Amino acid sequence: MRDVSGDQEAVVLDSERTVKWVAGPGAHEVLRPEIVLGFHGLCLVKPVDDEDWYMGSLYDDGSIDCWAAYGELYEALRGL
Repeated sequence: MRDVSGDQEAVVLDSERTVKWVAGPGAHEVLRPEIVLGFHGLCLVKPVDDEDWYMGSLYDDGSIDCWAAYGELYEALRGL
């Protein structure tokens, strides 16, 4: 994970947090995270019952707004 992303301080975060897929202004869907990976203010989220990985912003309150989706973890890590 750290080698592919280039972030040597990447960490696995607690999945008990609010995660939203932001589809557009005023439109969002709540995601149930299974895995959350943190990268200095950015996150990758693997939701329960979903094969995609979502990239988003990590806020000070621990919540995440996702704005990009990837079919594979490797692809998502390279997108960071």
